[in-house]
Amino acid sequence: MPEVTLTTLNKLKQTGEKIVCLTAYDATFAHLESRAGVEVILVGDSLGMVLQGNSSTVPVTIEDMVYHTRCVSRGNQGALIMADLPFMSCATVERALQASTALMQAGAHMVKLEGAGWLAETVGVLARNGIPVCAHLGLTPQAVNVLGGYKVQGREEAQAQALLDDALLLQQAGAAMLLLECVPAPLAGRISSEVRIPVIGIGAGNATDGQVLVVHDMLGLSISERMPRFVKNFMQGQPNIASAIAAYVNAVKQIEFPAAEHEF
Repeated sequence: MPEVTLTTLNKLKQTGEKIVCLTAYDATFAHLESRAGVEVILVGDSLGMVLQGNSSTVPVTIEDMVYHTRCVSRGNQGALIMADLPFMSCATVERALQASTALMQAGAHMVKLEGAGWLAETVGVLARNGIPVCAHLGLTPQAVNVLGGYKVQGREEAQAQALLDDALLLQQAGAAMLLLECVPAPLAGRISSEVRIPVIGIGAGNATDGQVLVVHDMLGLSISERMPRFVKNFMQGQPNIASAIAAYVNAVKQIEFPAAEHEF
């Protein structure tokens, strides 16, 4: 696969071809995913739950993220690597710069931060310093203690308008991409159509420009007794992990996933 860049992702949005994103935390999965056609590999702080066994992403440190980003970078075969800024990394602009520098030097091509419009200044400073940013809106797992759990965001009209306003503000500040998590499908579609930058969804319907899942979830490896509504087990009917990843890529590209039963 040719090397994926921001230019690649913007062209996919313009042509209407869906962008495929999937998490990876090590060289082996990075190799499998990039060879299968995954355009964006997310080194997610979800590793705190699926690898470390924590109940949330909050305990994940920048040292954890740097280590796993290096591992993914070594196995990657041309995908764009996006790495999460962990809990409290964006408390100040200075901390965001330091953490982002470490991730970029470890092999990331873009950083992802969770928050809302209040991060506009941070996004602008990072962008001006050559660090592409994906802004994560909607359900932001690092704020689970404030949100009162993992709940769908944007159901009320005022909240939906606030999400749209934040998306436009962060785009203006310099965000190169958005990620919408657990928002109603119509709202996600509206945001995707009103911004010029690519929008990746998880639990946000199929009208976004692309999709992302946690690789453990899409392989049916979650230790949770209850899988999130937006997850599909792609290992079912497949002979091996590589085939399951290829099936996920195809399903996203053909707009077969997510289906109606996966959205809010």
